[in-house]
Amino acid sequence: MRQILVDHARKRNAAKRGNGKAQVSLEDVVVYAPDRSESLLALDDALQELAQAAPDRCRMIEMHFFGGMTREEIATVTSLHVNTVARHLRVAQAWLQSRMTG
Repeated sequence: MRQILVDHARKRNAAKRGNGKAQVSLEDVVVYAPDRSESLLALDDALQELAQAAPDRCRMIEMHFFGGMTREEIATVTSLHVNTVARHLRVAQAWLQSRMTG
């Protein structure tokens, strides 16, 4: 799912497609978010960095946010305690947020 969203964001920002500029009707203006694809690409870059630094935490983030798995399900898959999974997810989220904002 992550790769599908990233590919879509890259296609939207391609120069041959208007360099990310989309024509929007007045009805769609309420739900239009032009910076969404850029933030998704920044998230993908940050996730790639996290995969290099802590592959297990990156995998947990992907399972939780892109796969929709609960902490309990991740604990079962990774053979870790639920509290350990929750702690790893909190640390990984904080790390990603610091990379994306800094």
